[in-house]
Amino acid sequence: MDDIEEPGLDDTGARLAARIRAEREARGWSLADLAARSGVSKAMISKVERGEASPTAMILVRLSSALELTLATLLIRAEGGGGRLSRAADQKTWRDPGTGYVRRQVFADPQSPLELTTVELPAGAEVAFPAASYAFIRQVVWVQAGVLTIEDGPTRVTLSPGDAYAFGEPADARFFNATDCSCAYVVALSRR
Repeated sequence: MDDIEEPGLDDTGARLAARIRAEREARGWSLADLAARSGVSKAMISKVERGEASPTAMILVRLSSALELTLATLLIRAEGGGGRLSRAADQKTWRDPGTGYVRRQVFADPQSPLELTTVELPAGAEVAFPAASYAFIRQVVWVQAGVLTIEDGPTRVTLSPGDAYAFGEPADARFFNATDCSCAYVVALSRR
């Protein structure tokens, strides 16, 4: 299994940095254009594209949303993967350098509107996503282990193993694990 983790330190990270730049340039956008659309500073985008900084989940979500891509699509384009068959040994993982959040892309194919991802959120960790990251998708979260609390706009729910939650209209969201054990969950996503 390959990790998408440290741009500049491995080939996978370098491919991610190059993909972000290629997506930006394909749209004819400058660094300033992508910064304005994503809310990520021009300096940070430049560092990410040069492989000098490891982007956090929040940065990757903001960039992919501004590019009108899901995070999975951005990662698949960076890796050149996707397809109807997703072997466990070929599924890519990415670790957020800031929180330790680990994301495994179980299934994503540019030809399919469906994506499946598993996530492990360490004890005490949280990940926030802006409403823009949900503009082109609908998703359901299904907890497999541990306890996960989700803030979806004004709605706050705590999920235990087996519980599922369907997100509504795009709103700022926060996933957090207030326990002393990691939690694991599945994200089923549908592109609109």
